[in-house]
Amino acid sequence: MTISVQLLIQALNDATRLRCLQLLQREGEMCVCEITYALDVIQPKVSRHLAILKENEIVIDRRNGQWIYYKLNPAMPDWASKILAAACDGISREPQFKTDRTRLDKMPNRPVNSHCA
Repeated sequence: MTISVQLLIQALNDATRLRCLQLLQREGEMCVCEITYALDVIQPKVSRHLAILKENEIVIDRRNGQWIYYKLNPAMPDWASKILAAACDGISREPQFKTDRTRLDKMPNRPVNSHCA
């Protein structure tokens, strides 16, 4: 695993990436459509930030038909997982992050059994 402290901190230094990571920390695996809905941003922006996280080995993805699902990289070093968990815990009460979680919880037609609608 090539993740470094510098790469992890750079990833956490962007609001969109931090919002994605906070949702993935809470939810586990998520489809791009869920993240896009929760963040209320356009899909290309979400995909661009998820690609950065993937390039830095912070998240991994899998394809299911035309849909791409992301989750935190289970092979992430323990020190990186702890930093990420602490960051997500620290921001969890911030208004924007609460709004993201609330939007996701209210998503109509949320994917069930790993299939986007």
